[in-house]
Amino acid sequence: MKPGDSIMEISRILNKLEKVLDTNRFKHSVNVMEIAESLAKHYGVDDDKARLAGILHDCGKNYKGDEAREYVRGIGYQADEIEILQPKLLHGIIGEDLARNIYGITDEEVLSAIRWHTTGKAGMNLLEKIIYIADYIEPLRAFEGIENMRKIAFEDLDRCIVYCAESTINFILKKGVLLHKNTVETRNYSLMLIKNRK
Repeated sequence: MKPGDSIMEISRILNKLEKVLDTNRFKHSVNVMEIAESLAKHYGVDDDKARLAGILHDCGKNYKGDEAREYVRGIGYQADEIEILQPKLLHGIIGEDLARNIYGITDEEVLSAIRWHTTGKAGMNLLEKIIYIADYIEPLRAFEGIENMRKIAFEDLDRCIVYCAESTINFILKKGVLLHKNTVETRNYSLMLIKNRK
């Protein structure tokens, strides 16, 4: 499916998602879609793509633990050691596959934004950055510094990514769980982009 007939397409996806996601996850997904659309309009990115990636970013979230590990094995994805130990990190990979095969998404940019929304990666394109940030700053989120992130999101995507990644890193350090290298690389790459502008 190519973005275009977006209102009908989104409504078809919403109907399907509402049946498979719990109420909070569904509300979160709708919020991410709306924030992603606002950011896309602000930064001149295709808002149909932003809506699609936003609404579907967590469509793989129901797969947990062994089920998530088995799913990615089944599609030929080689999970790294940290992903195996923390299978929550796999929901972006699962989401990309579900978006393609269950929800009929063929746009590679949309699929990639779904895939990378959890850890981010070095060298994200604008749509990937928007979904990564929208997931972090949507209205249901409440933690120290969130209002500042919401403001910066509409001023400088790279600066906002640094804040989001650092907030994730601090949270993971406090929990005492494993930190994925992609989160560190996301933060460092965005910081380098900012420094290179000066």
